[in-house]
Amino acid sequence: MEQESRRTGRDETEDERADRMWGDLIQEVRVAQTGVQILFGFLLTVVFTPRFTTLSDTDEAIYIVTVVLGSAATGALIGPVALHRLVSGRRMKPQAVQWASRLTFVGLVLLLATMTAALLLVLRVATHDDYVPWLVTAVVLWYVLCWFALPLWTRSRYTTR
Repeated sequence: MEQESRRTGRDETEDERADRMWGDLIQEVRVAQTGVQILFGFLLTVVFTPRFTTLSDTDEAIYIVTVVLGSAATGALIGPVALHRLVSGRRMKPQAVQWASRLTFVGLVLLLATMTAALLLVLRVATHDDYVPWLVTAVVLWYVLCWFALPLWTRSRYTTR
């Protein structure tokens, strides 16, 4: 009876479910990792451009925050790979999936913050207009809708109990 209450809608053991969930998670992480690594790499080169020396103190501070956020996002999104490598073969795949999932979520939040800060910096430097915060806010709301609100709504709407 205990086994029946833990059914997942598939005929799979806990280990098989963990293997499937790990595969799904790694596919998701690959997409986010690629984006954050390209963005972070770009951010690292900005400091070496001639235009960097002309940034205002505020824009320099935004840049520093953006680089730190990008670094943290990169670490969180690469974390699941390191976690898997260090615990592989120790019969703890369900726990590894749980922790890797948490790291991925943190990485997505940090990626959102990185992209927000990068967009703010680029638009401030490119336009110097008063509408920049409004435009950045609109884009952030779009990200939140796509990355968090819609998935959470879908989960709540279509999850069977």
